[in-house]
Amino acid sequence: MSFTSRIRSALRPVREDDRAHAYLNEATSLVDLERRQREIDQGLLRRRAYPF
Repeated sequence: MSFTSRIRSALRPVREDDRAHAYLNEATSLVDLERRQREIDQGLLRRRAYPF
């Protein structure tokens, strides 16, 4: 991997899918995983258009 491609990958914005997968990977049990999936389905993980 070249130096410029490493810099580009480090500076690229994190996609919503990547954040969702990371959030799901932190689940500690099946119940926790299902709760997290419901939260994602309800849109609780999406970024808001307003900062407050």
